[in-house]
Amino acid sequence: MTSFIQEPSISFRPSVFPEDLSSIFYIQNRCQTSFLKDASQTTSNYAPGAAYDAESIHLTDLLLHLSTRFINNVEPRNQTGVSKFILLGITEDSELQPFIFSLFLIMYLITVLGNLLIVLAVCSDSYLHTPMYLFLSNLSFNDICISTTTIPKMLVNILTQNQSITYTGCLNQIFFVVAFGSFENFILAVMAYDRYVAICHPLRYTVIMNTCFCGLIILFSLLISIVNSLLHSLMVLHVSFCTNLEIPQFFCELTQVLKLACSSILINNILIYLVSFIFAGIPLCGIMFSYTQIFSSVLKMSSASGKYKAFSTCGSHLSVISLFYGTAFGVYLSSSFTHSPKKTAVASVMYLVFPQMMNPFIYSLRNKDVKVSLRKVLGRIPSL
Repeated sequence: MTSFIQEPSISFRPSVFPEDLSSIFYIQNRCQTSFLKDASQTTSNYAPGAAYDAESIHLTDLLLHLSTRFINNVEPRNQTGVSKFILLGITEDSELQPFIFSLFLIMYLITVLGNLLIVLAVCSDSYLHTPMYLFLSNLSFNDICISTTTIPKMLVNILTQNQSITYTGCLNQIFFVVAFGSFENFILAVMAYDRYVAICHPLRYTVIMNTCFCGLIILFSLLISIVNSLLHSLMVLHVSFCTNLEIPQFFCELTQVLKLACSSILINNILIYLVSFIFAGIPLCGIMFSYTQIFSSVLKMSSASGKYKAFSTCGSHLSVISLFYGTAFGVYLSSSFTHSPKKTAVASVMYLVFPQMMNPFIYSLRNKDVKVSLRKVLGRIPSL
């Protein structure tokens, strides 16, 4: 009789939390010894030529062999106990880390200070208490929030030379990045609608864009954005991860985190495409419709000064829209057609850092009212 005694396999994949496999090997060896002993006793009790005894013995050996193969091929996987991820960042070159730290620190300070000045200028100047500047202040505050969600953690990781982020911290980043990104989509669409009403229906502007309507539309946009991000975050909680927990980004990007999953992410991917189509496609269609109507109305104006004034009020917003959606489209192309994680990480910087830093310059340089209010705010700072 051929016995199938197999040495314990050591070709296990390392799990996130290594388990003591000695108990498994002990049980395996005991099972093998017990089965073989029973099989030998069976052969001694019956006639050696009995066909059905031989078949029983071979079946027992086959089951034993399959059981040992199954035990040896079990791969310990972490289903729920992920404690941290590794953020690889933009580059792993230690010589470039001081430069990247200084660059992102400067960009973050410019983003926070520039957008904070916009918020203070709108709040302190009663002349700017109009729907257009109300939406602008919300956009600036959102830019501060989305930058604060990602950049400080990256700076801390570079400073401490520790690339890890906790599982809870990663979920928080996913939640806030999706929420603030969705909210920015809605704010840009609402600002386009505001310009559409102001140019195409100037006599009804104060009636349509009243304070109550503006407040409700901001709250509704924020609520929808929170529900969207909460849905994605809860779906990530049901995903199990294996051993490779390295994220080739400077923050926890939803799609990159899902690539580390061991379980099926089909529903997550369907949800991402569906929600992106709804929460990005609908605002973008609204923006395109608004500016189609605006251009049509402006071209019908007879005076050149009227055309210039209409285009000047839309110039800043068009620049911000081009920057935001242009970089977002660049990130999508980079992740779809480029297999280099570093290029995708650099493209994400253009999407999550650069537009938020440039928005204050765009509105302050192209808007005369904002420049006047900023001078007033800066003039009060020395007196404080």
